[in-house]
This record gives sequence, structure tokens and C-alpha cells, in this order.
Amino acid sequence: MSALADEISPGIFRTPDTRFDNLPDFPFTPNYIELDGLRFHYVDEGPRDGAAVLLLHGEPTWSYLYRHMIPPLVAAGHRVIAPDLMGFGRSDKPTSVEDHSHQRHVAQMRALVLALDLNDITMFVQDWGGLIGLRVLAEEPDRFARVIVANTGLPGSGGLRGYIGYPLFRFLLWWEGTVTWEELSENPSFIRWAAYSQTVEDMPVGKIVGLVAAGKEGALDLELVTAYDAPFPDARYKAGPRIMPYLVPSELRENAAAWEVLEQWEKPFLTAFSDSDPITRGGEVEFQQRIPGARNRDHLTIQGAGHFLQETHGPQLADAIIRFMQEP
Repeated sequence: MSALADEISPGIFRTPDTRFDNLPDFPFTPNYIELDGLRFHYVDEGPRDGAAVLLLHGEPTWSYLYRHMIPPLVAAGHRVIAPDLMGFGRSDKPTSVEDHSHQRHVAQMRALVLALDLNDITMFVQDWGGLIGLRVLAEEPDRFARVIVANTGLPGSGGLRGYIGYPLFRFLLWWEGTVTWEELSENPSFIRWAAYSQTVEDMPVGKIVGLVAAGKEGALDLELVTAYDAPFPDARYKAGPRIMPYLVPSELRENAAAWEVLEQWEKPFLTAFSDSDPITRGGEVEFQQRIPGARNRDHLTIQGAGHFLQETHGPQLADAIIRFMQEP
């Protein structure tokens, strides 16, 4: 176990600031806000009167994932906000997986949007950023102007499927059994990734980001692997990364309710999925077909990108956001 542990209250760890010293390409001043009894970190760059761009990360990354997108967005005159979810990045980290739920993350992100009084928001979401951000949008639709989704989804079902979907998922994980790193590397499918997350003793966060960032292990050099490992000195800090895959289908009925709002959403909605993501490939079709604001639009396919496309194609995505915001 690390000697750097900083338990600020029973069951709550805060990563020491020294872990974030000298990270490559991440010169941004940290900002903090108290929400839900925890300290949350967020990047807030650009003019305060600029159009708000909200960048939401997923699992097991943090706002560092957006380091190549923030500067060009700021240069275009926008205010860029990139928060760290509870349990990730520089935000506080409950040590129990039971402290995490889909709804709690939604409530926390909504509280951040309200606390910063963000309006006319352009939101970019990827991975868990979509599961959380789209639920926030459903609760506060008037605060959002446009949305870009990348390599994400919002699984929702009503009726009987809404009740049995999560138990069935847990059964599939049990059936999958223990998944080794070698097996995950050979086939990083979602079900295999979820099973791996529940059985690995100490999740190698940086290696995982590298594995699916470009579709192969070793895609990131050691310096970047270290940057993604920085929030997690040891396994005690990793309740968030461990439990989030398990929670993906945990609130199917709540997601279905959010879809009722999304199916009435006529504001601009753009998909920018990778062509080589083993986890969400093809998921853009549901958004394009079900959301009015996504119809009759030239959507993007990011060629040669894996799951964490911000890592390998950040400037291209930033340019797409800028052009999207310039549309009449």
C-alpha cells in the first residue's frame, strides 16, 4: 500500500497534490467546489463570458483526457469546463463501491452545472460522460444548446425489460467468470471488460486506457500511462474505476425516462464515434434515429480511433466542436 494515502474523513480519500506535479501537456489551474459533502475538481479555462463547452470524461479516465481539446477551444473564445467525476482525477474518492450509483453521479454533475450557473451549454460526452451527461440534460434541457456524443450510449428499457435487464447482466458477468489481463487484451469487449473490473485485485488504470485508446496494449508511452495512474496511488483509491462498468445497465428505467426527453430534443445533436472502438461501435445509430436534432445531419466517423478517441484525435474533435458551434 502507498504511504501517500490521504484519508480526509472516514472512507474518503483525497489524492495528494504531488501526484499531479509535472504532468505532460496539462498546465491548467485546478478549480474546486464542494458538492454532496465532497470536493470536486474541474478545469475552467477561457473567458467567463465565452460560450460554455462542457467536456465530460468516463471510466477510468479523468479531465486529463481533454488536454488536447481544451487549448483550441479556448483559442476559439469559448469557456471550457472539464470536471472530474467523484472517485476520479483530482476529485475526492470514496473507498466503498457502495458510495457510487448512476443517479448519484447524475445529481452531482447537475449540481455542478447549477452551481456554476452554466447556460447555453455545448456538451461533449464520451463513455460514462454520456450516461451521466445525457441524464443531466434530460433534467435541465433549457440549459443546453447542443450536444456531441462520442463512443457512448444510454441503455434504457421500460416494463419487464427494465426490471430484469440488470439482474440478467449480473448473471452474464457471473457466467463470464474471472477474466485475466491477457484475455482482456485479446478481446476488450464490454462484457469482458466489466467482468475483469470485478475480479482484478488492483486495476492497472493507465494500461487499460492505453489498451482501448488505440485498440492495442502499449498504445501510450510510460509518461502518459503514469498520468492516467496519477489519481490512484493504490487500490484503495479505485472504488470508482472498479464499480462503474458494473453500473452501466443499473438504471434502465431511469434511462428510459431520459430518452423520453431526448426523443423530443430538436436542438443540434451530433455523433462522433470511432470506426475502431470494440466497446461502442455502431452505437451512434440509435442516437441518429431516435433524436430529432440528430436527423438529416452529416455525422462524423473518426477514422483510426479506438475507445478513448480524445487521446489520439483531440485536435480533430475540438475542431469539430468549433465548427458545430458555428452552425446557424
